[in-house]
Amino acid sequence: MRYEYVKEGLEIKDKTENEKINELLMNIIKTKKDLDNARNNYEYADSDLVDYFLYEIKANQAKLDYLINVAKKSGIELDLVNVFLLKNKKVI
Repeated sequence: MRYEYVKEGLEIKDKTENEKINELLMNIIKTKKDLDNARNNYEYADSDLVDYFLYEIKANQAKLDYLINVAKKSGIELDLVNVFLLKNKKVI
């Protein structure tokens, strides 16, 4: 049986190339921030939470590596992250 899910009132549109790049850069920034937070939390973790933070560090590092590879394959220079932050006045 096949189900179709449709959101009423919203048209589905493809993202522009700029929107895709911006989304990728935002994901890289967020993942880097999550990785830094996990590393910081690991430093002060109780013995019960050490394994959790190690898993979180490993997962975020794998995600960051993947996103960076996608950016490189797309021809996006990673210095664009800094340009993007300045342009949008975001602070990590």
